[in-house]
Amino acid sequence: MSETTVELCLELSEDDPFYQHKKKLLSSKGLGVKETVSLSGPLSQQLLNAALEKLLQFGRIVNLDKVEVYFGDDACTPAGVYSVRNEISALTWIFSLIPASSCKPQTLEAALREALEVRIGEVVGAEEKEARVDDSYRCEKESRLVEWGQRNGVKTKLQIAQIDGYGRGAIATEDLKFGDVALEIPISSIISEEYVYNSDMQPILEKIDGMTSETMMLLWTMREKHNHESKFKPYFDSLQESFCTGLSFGVDAIMVLDGTLLLDEIMQSKEVLRERYDELVPLLSNHKNVFPPEMYTWEHYLWACELYYSNSMQIKFPDGKLKTCLIPVAGFLNHSICPHIVKYGKVDLETSSLKFPLSRPCNKGEQCYLSYGNYSSSHLLTFYGFLPKGDNPYDIIPLDVDVIDDDDDEDMESVSSWTTHMLRGTWLSSNHNIFHYGLPTPLLNYLRRAHGLVHHSETDLWENLEVEMGVLENLKSTFDDMMQNLGDADSMDRENVEWDVEMAMEFKERQRKIVSSILDSCSAGIKMVQEAIGKPPV
Repeated sequence: MSETTVELCLELSEDDPFYQHKKKLLSSKGLGVKETVSLSGPLSQQLLNAALEKLLQFGRIVNLDKVEVYFGDDACTPAGVYSVRNEISALTWIFSLIPASSCKPQTLEAALREALEVRIGEVVGAEEKEARVDDSYRCEKESRLVEWGQRNGVKTKLQIAQIDGYGRGAIATEDLKFGDVALEIPISSIISEEYVYNSDMQPILEKIDGMTSETMMLLWTMREKHNHESKFKPYFDSLQESFCTGLSFGVDAIMVLDGTLLLDEIMQSKEVLRERYDELVPLLSNHKNVFPPEMYTWEHYLWACELYYSNSMQIKFPDGKLKTCLIPVAGFLNHSICPHIVKYGKVDLETSSLKFPLSRPCNKGEQCYLSYGNYSSSHLLTFYGFLPKGDNPYDIIPLDVDVIDDDDDEDMESVSSWTTHMLRGTWLSSNHNIFHYGLPTPLLNYLRRAHGLVHHSETDLWENLEVEMGVLENLKSTFDDMMQNLGDADSMDRENVEWDVEMAMEFKERQRKIVSSILDSCSAGIKMVQEAIGKPPV
């Protein structure tokens, strides 16, 4: 290995929306907002591991999202991992710092890339196993779509199959490693607003006030799906007759959701869609030759909305414009909280195509997962029609709070910057000790402040255990009421209920699990504080 020196410059951008929080997290690990990692050869494994650990500590914090920042180090594993998503993002970010042109064999850069690839291979998701394919479903329409795509420049290393527990999904046809492109789709095979602009709809729609490109796409799709001469006929043929999202829930399923925030989310979303539809109908009725009434019923409109909610992607084109698009073939990639593909959505300038590269390996026969985004199960159920497998770290219960006005003291910085607070399943926390209890520190400090305790050092907390008791008792009371509103577990036989009722029951059961864990943490915390009050702190 050549005896050169490599320097990697790390920096937390001041434009980061959570700059102050991340700065504090970096400081707690002995890191500043700007760091340099130097490597010089010959490089021992020990020095390489030390450099990688520093890079990872910095990269993890830089790549934290809002929820991960909020729960902070309380959610860290002993190894320092915040989440699978964050770990993948951090490792990918570190990779981006290493110039590809300098990664020749026997160089320090190559050694670092090799070490990173090993770490990426160690990121194992909850669904890391060979997919169970339902061979009774032949996937004929899906196969025709893939064949159409390949004739039109689509390149894929995935096979579409019916997978037990998922419906249709994409399976790796070979071992795929970090950086491999699982799917590549040329711009010409992407459905974008350009097709509307070149249609007979454009002169009519452009004259309607408030008409968005997304609504124009929706109206174009409602007609195009019936066009037997459409370039995208194989794509429309492959789509489901119904998408089975929360927007299609019936009365029985809605009743099951009583007591949940999801009930309001679904009802409000449907109300908004109905209002939009009722506004559009009279505007289109004057142009029946372009907008045939039989193609623009409420049922067809809802189907098109569900299509775009569950299958569209935001794509950045070479002109810099972000467009809502339908991506044939890519729509078969299922979501996971442990995805293989997280970096996509930008057209490659050299190839004029949309690429889906892997951020962690996917072995032959395994289902290849995409990240739809950092969404809660309620959002995924409402707009995509499924509940994710495993514990979703984004299943949070929001708590609206009044902003506390106070002087600019250091202890208040992290409290005052959060205008909303949240909780989630406390089993996701790694700290259940006194003053933590598996509950988020920002919320606890806010509640302590509301009880009159301004400073929150460990000494202050030990000296004000009565305040701690009040915080936990009030929080427990709030969630006792929430659990009562959720009611007892449903006694219906899930095997004999409709799909929407079954999904509603599953969602409500998950909500009970989260609320129950919060109540257990409050009870355990109350017991710890009671014991501490009875004896001097250790």
